[in-house]
Formats: sequence, structure tokens, C-alpha cells
Amino acid sequence: MQSWLDNNLGRLIEKHEVPAASVAVWADGELSTAAAGILSLNTGVEATTDSVFQVGSITKLWTTTLIAQLVAEGKVDLDRPVRDYLPEFKLGDEAAAASITPRHLLTHTAGFSGDAFTPTSRGDDGVELFIRDVLPGLAQEVPPGAGFSYNNSGFVVLGRIAEVLRGKPYHELIREHIGVPLELKHLATIPDEALLYRAAVGHISPKPDQPLQAARVWSLVHAMAPAGSLLAMSASDLITFGRAYLDASLLDRATIDRLWEPQVAVPPTGGFPAHWGLGWMIFTLDGGTVYGHDGGTVGQSAFFRLVPDKGVAVALLTNGGNTSSLYDELVGHVLRETAGIELPARPVPPAEPVEISADLVTGRYEGVLTTSTVSVEDGEFWVLEEAVGEEAKVILPEPRRTRLVPLDDSRLIGAEPEHGDHTVLAFRDPVDGRASYLFQGGRLTPRSR
Repeated sequence: MQSWLDNNLGRLIEKHEVPAASVAVWADGELSTAAAGILSLNTGVEATTDSVFQVGSITKLWTTTLIAQLVAEGKVDLDRPVRDYLPEFKLGDEAAAASITPRHLLTHTAGFSGDAFTPTSRGDDGVELFIRDVLPGLAQEVPPGAGFSYNNSGFVVLGRIAEVLRGKPYHELIREHIGVPLELKHLATIPDEALLYRAAVGHISPKPDQPLQAARVWSLVHAMAPAGSLLAMSASDLITFGRAYLDASLLDRATIDRLWEPQVAVPPTGGFPAHWGLGWMIFTLDGGTVYGHDGGTVGQSAFFRLVPDKGVAVALLTNGGNTSSLYDELVGHVLRETAGIELPARPVPPAEPVEISADLVTGRYEGVLTTSTVSVEDGEFWVLEEAVGEEAKVILPEPRRTRLVPLDDSRLIGAEPEHGDHTVLAFRDPVDGRASYLFQGGRLTPRSR
């Protein structure tokens, strides 16, 4: 595997227009690593295998680990109300706030607005202030337990539970309970620590047809740290974390098996697995079951996969470009060669026309960060995505308009790929022929009435 990575990584990042990538593979009891490209187009610094990239929402597996350790110590019960640990836990819906449990949070089924990237503090009190000042204003979009809707804010709540029960800020818990026991060498829990290493900078295209440029900010808000806004590391350190699950060195095997039990089904969009466990994505693929998580921040994307039955772990860290297509080709090859796993083909527009009801899909869908307006113009479907407020413009600087075609009778798909992937919109729970929710990017967004 080492030879293949050395010979192909540079070619693949050039093919998929990715500025830089770092990859690490654990297979057959050996670690293979490689890095190629430029960490920042502004500086020209080259990527090395010890460079740190942001891992985004892969952080949620680290938060899950902190909570699982507390469960193993008898300090947390996943099915007791969150308020048993955080009496100050409040939402826009009082009844929901009183009933939501850590299990709801770990499985993205709590139902409240998940993308509240609201700045609070850049200090150790950032998470605490999020719970106090931001959560009470979050709306309940679907009832607790009603279905999967990706929820960053819920993992901030989990991070706060760990802070309260351990008596330390989140970033210190990450280092003390995971980084130090695993002897991680290139781990940055806060931006200040990233300065100690060769750190990747994210790259974005202001508009789909414009070239990549270095993002104007390095990280998302500090309050979202337990959900994935700050954590950065080398690919090999991420593999060391994965090996701790393969070897059951941080948690016992019974606890890990419970985390990997399917908890909730996920609507099919092509970018997400069919099921979610406790914190973990669960992929049932041709050749076996794969566990892992993806992550994305401002222009950085990360992919992490484990195949426990084969003792295989794969980490791919990138800083912009067509990362989905790079993942498909590179990780697809690695999983095929090391574990006999075949990645499924991503959804593409159908060759033959498909019928879908315009009444089902058209309308305005309102989320915390963005609104999506689906319309029909001259017989063609379009979606207009717009940022809600200045904070959201970090992720979506300009309104984005995408032409769609029917994928089946309840889904639309982008007519053209973006960063190597076709966007899929799934329309859920119709009432009187009109969808109640839009499922996009993992989130259920209510239709505006």
C-alpha cells in the first residue's frame, strides 16, 4: 500500500483539483502514510505527513468517546434526560427540552435546530455560553425521536455534559482522555496549538465557476468545538484513534459494539450512510460493514473509515477541491485492496426522464443557516440557496442557484456535479401532496407555511 500511495497521491490530487491531501492507512498490521500538494495557495508551503488538517465533524467521534467513557464509569445514562446533567438545558420548546436524552443527541434525533454557528467566546467558556445564551432560542423543528436530522448543536450539548462532569473545558478533555493515552504527536485541540505545526488552510470557490482561493478564516466558531469546528491533526494520529477502536484500548469491546449498533435509519441521498449508530456512521457495503465519519469545515474535508472485521483503518484529509471524487477513487482503491470492500456509485441524473410532482417539491424551506427555495421555471426545477445572516456567509458567501432533475418520485438531483458530487434533495412526509420537510446534507428543513 505504501508504494501505491507514493506513486498515485500526487497524480490524484492534481486530477481532482485538490490543493493538498494527507492519507494514512492501517492494514495487515502496518501503517502507510503519504502527503502531497500545497497547504495554502497563499504561502506555497508543501504538505507533509506530519501536517495537521482540520477533521471537522469527525470530532463528533471524539465527543462520543468522551461520553462513552462517562457511561462506562456510571456517570452518564444515555436514556435519562439531559437535564439530569445540565439543569440549565433550555430550548424554544420546553416539553422537548425536558424529554431529550443523550441518546437523542448522539443519534441526531433530538429534532431542534442544529446549525446555530453563533459566536460566543474564544475562551474556555465558549461551550458554556452557547448552552446559556444560544440554545434557548433554537426552535424544535421535529419532535424528539421523530427522525434523523444532523445536529451540530446537539454535540455541543454533549461536550458541555463532559465539561460539567469532568470539571474541565472541552479541549483539555480531548487531550487528557484521548490525546495523552494514545500518545498522539500532531494534535491541535485549539487554533493556538495548530500554529505549532504545519497547518493546512481551507480553500473555497466563491462561486461554482471560479477558481479555488484560500479561505478568509481558518476555523468556525469556538462554541462548536465538540461538533467539529476546531480539532486538527495529522492523518496518522487519526489512524491511531481508529486503532484504539479496533484494539479496544480506550473503551471496552462491549461498549464499542453498542456504539456500532444501528440506532436510526437515514433518508437516502447518496452522501450519507443508511444507518447511524451512537455517534458513528454505519455503511453496509458490498463486501462488509464499514464504520466512520466525514468532516467539513471552511474549505477542508476529511474522511475516516474503519473495517473492524479486516483490521483496516483509512484517513484522508484534504483542503479543498473535488474532495468527494478524490475520496471515491483513492479510498475506494484502498478499501478494495485491503478489505475487499466496494464503494457504491454515487447518485447521478437518470438517463431516462422521471416524473415528480411539482406540488410536492416547490416552496421555501427555512433553516438556521440557509434557506432553500425550490421552483419550476420553463419546465425545469431549480433550487436557490441563500445564507441567513452574516455568520452563514462564511460557509455560503454568495447565493447559489442549482438546476435539478427528478431522481425518482420523491427526490431531485443536481443536473451538474459540484466538487465531484451531485446534490440530492429528498422531500419527506407529504401532507396534502406537499412535502413537510426537505432532507439535504443530512438535515430535515421544514417547509415555510
